[in-house]
Amino acid sequence: MPSKVSCLYILTVVCWASALWYLSISRPTSYTYVGHMSIPIRKTVKPHKNLTFTNIRTRTLNPHAFEYIINEPKKCESITPFLVILISTTHKEFDARQAIRETWGDESTFADVHILTVFLLGRNTDEVLNQMVDQESQIFHDIVVEDFIDSYHNLTLKTMMGMRWVATFCPKAQYVMKTDSDIFVNMDNLIYKLLKPTTKPRRRYFTGYVINGGPIRDMRSKWYMSRDLYPESKYPPFCSGTGYVFSADVAELIFKTSLHTRLLHLEDVYVGLCLHKLGIHPYQNSGFNHWKMAYSLCRYRRVITVHQIPPEEMHHIWNDMSSKKHLRC
Repeated sequence: MPSKVSCLYILTVVCWASALWYLSISRPTSYTYVGHMSIPIRKTVKPHKNLTFTNIRTRTLNPHAFEYIINEPKKCESITPFLVILISTTHKEFDARQAIRETWGDESTFADVHILTVFLLGRNTDEVLNQMVDQESQIFHDIVVEDFIDSYHNLTLKTMMGMRWVATFCPKAQYVMKTDSDIFVNMDNLIYKLLKPTTKPRRRYFTGYVINGGPIRDMRSKWYMSRDLYPESKYPPFCSGTGYVFSADVAELIFKTSLHTRLLHLEDVYVGLCLHKLGIHPYQNSGFNHWKMAYSLCRYRRVITVHQIPPEEMHHIWNDMSSKKHLRC
């Protein structure tokens, strides 16, 4: 027979357990669980105002909460640029940046058209390289850096940073070009044949070398895409990341869409996915080449971009084309 003390102890435990159970089912909760919702007994308790399918579906997936390490917030204060050129680059590519500054990216090339050149970088794991870029920025004032790690898999973050920068600090620009540091750009064709400063600015406009393809499932490929990240068999149409042009209003639209769109490491594919959500269809333009092309004056006069051009060759091409404008093909 159990003693009176044991009986009292058991009775006390049962009473506490019963009280806690009653409180747990009768108190309203302010937490939301995915896949499980408890229904409060009290009918007077109102559901949390954020518990709607709309808010769950459109919640911010990628807040892009990166701070600027280097910024040029006043670059557009005194002018309204016709074209902002966003160039994806890495810390070690000083020679490529300098070649662009001295050739097609020179902001003073056209007297009648305002152009801004901005180089985009993340943060390097080597502090010496970060300091070198900081010194370069103090000289040229054309570098923007955010505090994500600069890597191939973060190219999408780099492009979204550029979109954010245009939308925030240069919203009155008419057009934007995103390209890479190993691209040669025929600025005459880009400005006067494609964008045409004397015509009415376009809206919701996006053009480049349009690719219609699907994910590569081979893990050995540079462009491998897992089924977990992207289960569909086809990508929406997208422009090669080596160079594309869009109206400046699209920069803000893409950046805001990216906040609610699962990140993909393939930057150009990801931009195409955002465009698809926005209902913006990229236009094909054969002038945008995403491959290496041997130089000849007449051939390069017909294009807008050429890929895989090292700094020394960039100088040669620019000087040759500039000195032979009087020649006909």
